[in-house]
Amino acid sequence: MRHNKKKGMKLGTDASHTKAIKRGLVRALFENDRIKTIDVRAKAIRADVDHVITWAKKGDIASRRLAIATVGDKDIVREVFEKAAQGMWADRNGGYTRIMKLGPRKGDGAEIVIMELVTEPVKAKAKKAAPKAAVTKVEEPKAEEPKADEAEAVEEATEESAE
Repeated sequence: MRHNKKKGMKLGTDASHTKAIKRGLVRALFENDRIKTIDVRAKAIRADVDHVITWAKKGDIASRRLAIATVGDKDIVREVFEKAAQGMWADRNGGYTRIMKLGPRKGDGAEIVIMELVTEPVKAKAKKAAPKAAVTKVEEPKAEEPKADEAEAVEEATEESAE
């Protein structure tokens, strides 16, 4: 049973405060394209950011309303939807954020990261070189059987020599 099992990370606070933290971080990320936060919080908002950008790529009114409910600011949502309409993430099928680790914070040792929106286009993966030619077993040449005319000549020759 799933009694009191909430979805997502708690971030050490109650549900309303967690929701407020996530909303503020998502809003800051879309405003600045890059934020500096702790690792756990960055991983917690990654899914929300990906959802908003996916809704922006879809572009309909229902998606816009979902994004406004997640971000909490109509102007920021409008900017994200405009960027998506211009094709900023058109060739990307996910992975709209990048998390780069900076190291532990001096006071409490929390892992500090920079989280940013990925704006560069997707690079096609380089195809691997063809694998080396597979070793094929070379068949031994079969001994040729003498043809019918030659076989008769051979038989005659053996009969004459036997006599």
